[in-house]
Amino acid sequence: MTRHTLSVLVENKPGVLTRVAGLFARRAFNIHSLAVGPTEHDEISRITVVVDVDELPLEQVTKQLNKLINIIKIVELEPDASVQRELLLVKVRAEPAIRSHVLEVVQLFRAHVVDVVPDAVTIEATGGPGKLEALLAALEPFGIREIVQSGTVAIGRGSRSITDRALERASRSA
Repeated sequence: MTRHTLSVLVENKPGVLTRVAGLFARRAFNIHSLAVGPTEHDEISRITVVVDVDELPLEQVTKQLNKLINIIKIVELEPDASVQRELLLVKVRAEPAIRSHVLEVVQLFRAHVVDVVPDAVTIEATGGPGKLEALLAALEPFGIREIVQSGTVAIGRGSRSITDRALERASRSA
């Protein structure tokens, strides 16, 4: 199985996410990451789904997704032709004696301290999965207390917009 990132443009209506996730569940695909948010158009949302699946079953699911009434467009985003990021918040033990060492790691990974209390710091980092895994490995010796990680968000490289193209196509067919 290989990892695939799908950008799914959907109508911004209640229940759409449930139907999309349900389609993957019915096919017994494990969703590795799922992120949903608004686009530059109020009536459209973007669902970014990362799944581990072989090519043929992915093609079948894509065809089934296209049949759902609120789906506007589906694009597979190849890693080299897109920018993909995740957000990580991690709370790390950082008593005064070791705090400077923790802050060195934070600087090394171009992360940011977003909260400080006497015995811990909360760090915010964005990047690809490799960078975030390396940051966690570097922070592990200090004592990780809590981790919160978003799903992947992704956008195609270049100036073209899949949202605009989808809207143009929809207006021509209407």
